[in-house]
Amino acid sequence: MNVLFRLFLTFNATSLIIVVYLAKEQFVLGDIVSCFDIIPDFISYFIYILIPICLTYVSLTLSNFLDDDSIHSDKTPVIKEVEQANNAFLPSYLGYFFVALSVPYFETLFFVFIILFVFTFLSQTLYFNPLYLIFGYHFYYVTTNTSVKVFIISKRILKDPKNLSFQRLKRINNFTFIDREV
Repeated sequence: MNVLFRLFLTFNATSLIIVVYLAKEQFVLGDIVSCFDIIPDFISYFIYILIPICLTYVSLTLSNFLDDDSIHSDKTPVIKEVEQANNAFLPSYLGYFFVALSVPYFETLFFVFIILFVFTFLSQTLYFNPLYLIFGYHFYYVTTNTSVKVFIISKRILKDPKNLSFQRLKRINNFTFIDREV
């Protein structure tokens, strides 16, 4: 289940490249099925963006089935440092968009998408999906008192590491977790 979930997360994190390419090429639903010819072009683009949003929602729902984990202690503080990661990944993600805007052919886009997909999947730490921001999630690097740095996806606003703990984590991999506390 975990590998399938990670594949799904990777697809969600990279799928907006396809949406940007389809919009750039002005590829609309009427091009696929003639009965959609009466639909304005912007509706096609709206549907294209809704697909990754819905898939991201599904991934958040499926994360409930991942293995449970926690980072906490009743005696000593466990978290040494918290670093917001929202802005750290945005330049990389914008780079994906520029690639999608500059690719001239669908075959080239497919090839580039596969390469990005494989690298994102194999990195196993970069499951940054900006669509999580729509659902109220934020991205953090959290360093434990044993100097292990983990990636946390959480709805909580994390600031003070002194009293911070994570009792309801879902493990994506050994260094990436989704926080289910609200």
